[in-house]
Order: sequence, then structure tokens, then C-alpha cells
Amino acid sequence: MTTVVWFKRDLRTRDHAPLVAAASLGEPVIPLYVIEDEYWQLPDTSGRQWAFIRDSLDDLDRQLRKAGSQLLVIRGSVTDALKRLQARQGINRIFCHQETGGHWTFERDRAVIGWCSENQVEFREWNQFGVVRRLSDRDVWDRAWTELMRQPVLEAPTAIPTSDTLKTDWAAENSQGFEVPDSCPDRQKGGSARGEKLLGSFLDRRCVGYQYNISSPNTAVRACSRLSPHIAYGTVSLREIYQEAKATGNHRNTLPRKRKSLTSFRSRLHWHCHFIQKLEDEPELEFRAMHREMEALKTGPNDSERLQRWQEGQTGWPLVDASMRALAHSGWINFRMRAMLMAIASYQLWLHWRDPALHLARLFTDFEPGIHYSQTQMQSGLTGINALRIYNPVLQSQKLDPEGEFIRRWIPELAGVPSEMIHTPWLMTPAQKERYGGNTYISPVCNHEQAARVARKAVGDFRKQHVSKTETDRVLLRHGSRKGPVQKRPGVPAKQQPDQLSLFD
Repeated sequence: MTTVVWFKRDLRTRDHAPLVAAASLGEPVIPLYVIEDEYWQLPDTSGRQWAFIRDSLDDLDRQLRKAGSQLLVIRGSVTDALKRLQARQGINRIFCHQETGGHWTFERDRAVIGWCSENQVEFREWNQFGVVRRLSDRDVWDRAWTELMRQPVLEAPTAIPTSDTLKTDWAAENSQGFEVPDSCPDRQKGGSARGEKLLGSFLDRRCVGYQYNISSPNTAVRACSRLSPHIAYGTVSLREIYQEAKATGNHRNTLPRKRKSLTSFRSRLHWHCHFIQKLEDEPELEFRAMHREMEALKTGPNDSERLQRWQEGQTGWPLVDASMRALAHSGWINFRMRAMLMAIASYQLWLHWRDPALHLARLFTDFEPGIHYSQTQMQSGLTGINALRIYNPVLQSQKLDPEGEFIRRWIPELAGVPSEMIHTPWLMTPAQKERYGGNTYISPVCNHEQAARVARKAVGDFRKQHVSKTETDRVLLRHGSRKGPVQKRPGVPAKQQPDQLSLFD
């Protein structure tokens, strides 16, 4: 009797229910990861994501070896890998975590379940965090999330019964030689050890002032937990993070300021799952607007020049371009800048949401489909239940990077421009450009204020003419927030209440 523990977005041994359950049976266990070529050809995947996973697989293998096992990595489709294992040794069970991914992974999972049914192999899934499969009522979601977060964190198995298959040359079948081209010089490294270290430094000292410092790109690099890719690929469990943050915040020696910061952080963990639940409940959100009638707002192909300038950090709006260049270089940028990038693409540049969403997905090392597609639509005004958030790139720049520190770092063309001019370099006179530089920085793609006014009117007119109360109510019933950590605005109708201004950073 052999059990395969299939690792997906859960690359750890601690708080890993399928692995714990398999090890407790006292029968051979095969820890398996499959490199799926088709997945890495999808338009929202990238090399920086694979590089993080590769780091994490190496670390996972080290964790397994401490328990007397090791990770088997096979390249190909999951069903083909299972067929090979079945023919070589025979497998009786497949244990794994549920995954809320895109359409491709959903169909992959269905194929695996079908194969198990045809071959009399037990297939069992566990819930990894607070996303409820086949949720019948949104009103009960918050309670289900809380109950899961309060369950004990499972310790990693100290002994895992090994399989003869892992002692053969199959163990040499690993990720060496598989690459996905991408240039991301400053990406985060993967692995549980690095994730645990980040969690420790955040809870120990970096969390103080969290809620105040996560908006500016200058302070967010340190103030944010930086755990987002570790949560996305499961190198550290969300439950462990939540419980350790709560324990630290509730400790009698914790100062009030730190306690308040950790309360704010825990609320982000809650909303992390809230957004993923939207994709779980309605997988079509990967491809079409949440409010189905809003999909017709923009038709026809996107303006290719505007899209390209936005992608390359060449819009002519300094904070926008600096954010895009920083993201391309590191694979991470704080949420406020992510929201601004998407909003600028949707409103001032009037691009259909799908192309910008895919580009950002490829740039995010911490790409999480459920959060990503819900948020990109929210920032594009396509939910039908949220107020429009049209960012003014100049006001955001003056507020979040007043001295131009972030801008100068990522836009060397403006390195010599004084702080009072750096937010609107297009207003500089020829003499000022000659004196301070800035001649080589591109002019704005359009007048952002005029474009924002046009966009706001276009969206408003479309809503009045084409959006029905029936569809709006459907979205609110299925996806609207219920009881949770966000305070509702008194006197504001339910459909105008904000879902949440930010996601987990």
C-alpha cells in the first residue's frame, strides 16, 4: 500500500495535513511534485515564479530528508506521472491540498480525479486555508475561516515511511535543466527557511507601524511582511502566520502600537482568503468581468502603443513608471502601487483589463490567481458594487514620494531634477531641463486629468444605461463582504461600500 502526497502550492512539511496523514498510516509514502510544461506556457506564468518554486523545492527536499524521505520531481503531466508510478510500484492513495487556481489547474485537477476513479485509487483533498469549496452561503464564510485559523498547527512528521521507488534512479529526475526565461535580478528567494525567517523578523520588529508605512513605496519594502510569495506557494502556512501574529500581539509585554499593527496585519490575512473565495465561487472571473454587464464597457483591441508604454514604464508619469520598473526588476511592489498601475491602465489609458492583468501577473513573483483577478477587476471598476478608484498619478506621487526618492532610484533620467519639479517634469521649462536634466524622459502619453474626467463620465454613463439592479444584486450576494475586520461607512448604501482598499502585502 503506497500513498502519494502530491505537492502543489503547499511546499512545506509543517502544518501540512496530507503529509501528516500519509506518514501516520505507517505505509510507504512518495512525496511528489510535477513540473508541468503546459502550465509554464500559460499567459500569466513566468520565470520568476518558477525560480521561487525551484528554491522552495530544494528546501522542501531538505525538510523531507530530515524525516527519512525525499522529494520525487517528475516533469510532464500529472496523470502521466501517476501512470508511471502505478506501473512501477502501484499506488493506492493520493493525498493533497485543494488549490484555487486558474482554469488550467482546475481542469488538471479534474483529470487527476478522473484517473483516480478509473484506477480505483483513493483521492483525498484537505483545505489549506480559509477558502471553502462548494460554499453554499457567503454569510457563513467568515465563521468557517475563523474556525480553520483556530485549529492547531500541525508539526512536521519526524519520520516518513519511505518507498523503494525513492531509492532508485528515479530520485535523480529533478528540476535541473528546466528553465523559464525571465530577467528579475532582485527577486525574492523561496523556501520555508527563508519564509520562517521573514516571519520572525516581521513579528519581532518590522511590524511596528505596519498600517502607516505600507502605502509608500519607500517604506513598504521593509514595513510589509514580504511573506506574500511564501503564502502564494505555501512555504509557510497561513494558519501558522495568523496564530503567531495573534500570539505576539496578545502577549502581555507587547506595546500597544505593535499590538495595533499586528491587528491590522491579521485583517489582511482574512481578506487574502476573502478575495480568493471569489475565484473559487466563480472561476469565470479569470476571463470576464465580475459584473457581467460591465464586460461590454470596452470593446475592440487595446491601443498597442499605450499598452506598450505602460508595460515598459514609459507613460511619462514618474511614479507610475518608477513603480513598473521596480516591479519588473524585483518581482514585487507594494499594494498601493499595484492598484495605481492597474487603475491608470484602465482609466487614463482606457485599456481593457485583461492585457494589463496578464502582464502584471507575469511580473508578480507572488502571483495568486484568486487575489489577482478579483483585484485587477476591482481596480478597473468592473465589480459593479465598488466605488471607482481613479488614481491621480501626480497627487499620489506628491503624497507617497514627496522628495522623489523612489522616482530617482528607478528613473535615472530624472536623477538631477529638484523635488518640487520631479512629479511633473513635463512642466519644466527648456532652461530648467537644461539645468537639471530631464530632457531624455518621455512626455506623458496623455493629459491624465482630462483622461480621468472622460473615463469617469464614460463609466458613469455606461452604468446608468446598461447596468441592471438584478446583476448588481447577484454580484453583491455572491461576492460582497459580510462580517469581517473592515468597518463599514455609516450612511453609505451597501452596494457602494468598499470591499477593501488593499490586499495582503
